[in-house]
Amino acid sequence: MAQQLLMPKATAVWLVDNTALSFEQIATFCKLHPLEVKAIADGESAQGIKGLDPIATGQLSRDEIARAEGNPAHKLKLADPKVRVPESKRKGPRYTPVSKRQDRPNAILWLVRNHPELKDAQISRLVGTTKSTIEQIRERTHWNAANLTPMDPVTLGLCSQIDLDLEVERAAKNRPLPTAEELGATLEAAEKTQKLDFNFYREEEKEIDADAVFAKLKSLKSTRNDEDEDDAY
Repeated sequence: MAQQLLMPKATAVWLVDNTALSFEQIATFCKLHPLEVKAIADGESAQGIKGLDPIATGQLSRDEIARAEGNPAHKLKLADPKVRVPESKRKGPRYTPVSKRQDRPNAILWLVRNHPELKDAQISRLVGTTKSTIEQIRERTHWNAANLTPMDPVTLGLCSQIDLDLEVERAAKNRPLPTAEELGATLEAAEKTQKLDFNFYREEEKEIDADAVFAKLKSLKSTRNDEDEDDAY
């Protein structure tokens, strides 16, 4: 990112009032015309403008000014900034090559069908289209709707898989939790699936009568002994 002087005319006013620099040196540094700097010195221009100290703003050093005052041919140089701010990328719709623009409706149809959670703005960023086109394709009112075929925008080269995954992840964070109907069928209790009466479980929970069980076993044993005696005769 190229360095730029802050408030050139206000800086020129300060340099005229506080240094012995020539008009040409100040004009070159502040990107002004020498006659404009002369007008500032004569009070014919920049009236009411308060001078801006370039030393206080860190754009010039005292040594640099002293070096330029001692050598009229020396050109002032901006000091290196202490903090470098990265250049912001220009925000706007993604550029799509002319050869691939005919594939955008197919890619939009694919995104609408396979990722309905994506917002129109996200689809616009992915394939470089407009909201009106997305709405026409979603509502099947596009002029070529009958001939559209869903096609993956990554395969078409309209966006990268990383960009698509990022937009899908963003959309998933804002998506509400699914309801029971959306989740589908769930496991039901046994009494509902087998239609068993509630009393069935009550009977199973009854304590077993130990005396009745032993009495039944004793009767079975005596019956078996009687049968063995009959067989012996």
